Amino acid sequence: MATTYKVLGQSNPSATTATTLYTVPSATEAVLSTVVVANQAASAGTYRLAIRPDGESLAAKHYLAYDVALPANSTHTYTIGVTLNAADVITVYASSASQSFNAFGSEIA
Repeated sequence: MATTYKVLGQSNPSATTATTLYTVPSATEAVLSTVVVANQAASAGTYRLAIRPDGESLAAKHYLAYDVALPANSTHTYTIGVTLNAADVITVYASSASQSFNAFGSEIA
């Protein structure tokens, strides 16, 4: 099995919309090493970060971070090492369209 280190996903989602940041490809496993959330606005905002197992609808049990306050022009970084199976989904949500999400890790295929 080969391991590929990569940017797993990048997103600047629409405000108040649950958005897929990354879906693990079929016949692949992944390790989410780091997630960076950046607020490019001059005002504070909030965000959410969730991991949904294959086939599940987004629910309260999936959230790693929920309505976390993000000050103006600032960044939060999570170094977590979460393992993901094929078709698992990383979902993000931002209170404004001025926030971006970047996921870094590895795929094992």
